[in-house]
Amino acid sequence: MDTEGDRPPREPAPISWDALAAELAATREAAGERDDDPAVWDAVAAELAARVAERPLALPEEPPPVPAEEPQLPLPGLPPPSPEPAPEPELVVEVDPATLRAQLEALLFVLDSPVDDETLAASVRCPVARTREALAELAEDYDRRGAGITLRRVGEGWRLYTRDEHAEVIERYLGHGRGSRLTQAALETLAVIAYRQPVTRSRIAAIRGVGVDGVMRTLLARGLVQEVGSDPDSGGGLYGTTPLFLERLGLGSLTDLPDLGPLLPETATLLADHPDAH
Repeated sequence: MDTEGDRPPREPAPISWDALAAELAATREAAGERDDDPAVWDAVAAELAARVAERPLALPEEPPPVPAEEPQLPLPGLPPPSPEPAPEPELVVEVDPATLRAQLEALLFVLDSPVDDETLAASVRCPVARTREALAELAEDYDRRGAGITLRRVGEGWRLYTRDEHAEVIERYLGHGRGSRLTQAALETLAVIAYRQPVTRSRIAAIRGVGVDGVMRTLLARGLVQEVGSDPDSGGGLYGTTPLFLERLGLGSLTDLPDLGPLLPETATLLADHPDAH
């Protein structure tokens, strides 16, 4: 027969916060008029601390695990749901190189602005890499046989242009370009903007030595320059060239502008022309 000393020590029952609160309320009621005495509350706190140390604090029970959602089965008599359709692959048409160049030539002939490689490739249903290769071959063919047109990459796209050596014939047909050419003042102002952009009107006027308001209106109306911001110091508008400027000059980017060094006059010439030099 087991004796009480042979039995393993029984763990004290856990105590919860609710039980502590109940005991604290009972102690306050038993204290009665003495509940304002600090000695009473010191004794209560010591007793509660001893009980908490003897018995583990009861932790809240863990919520039961949420069962995994079972797959929904189709209702009897109804067809199973159809799977999501896969995206259709991009259609690529296999054509021979000559036909591809002819298709690109036809597209470029009817376009009035540069078109990027991706748009042209989508139109002919051909990979972009092969489209670029065909465009380069087409441009090389124009140059090799001295065609009246040339294919150039300007800005972010391709466009057909008439060859420079035939400009006289075209001008003669168009009446020598009356009403379409820029004045010398407009060309000088455009050059200042192209090389110094972004630049304010006051800075352009200081460089040229004359007012530029009328010329700026012309350049803005023709879409060759545009306002690109404001000067943080003066608050005046800052101006730069537009993609149309690159297109008209047949340039891919502003880095293709010619170097100014060879175009500038010699220092001795500038000093000789200065009024104080005489």
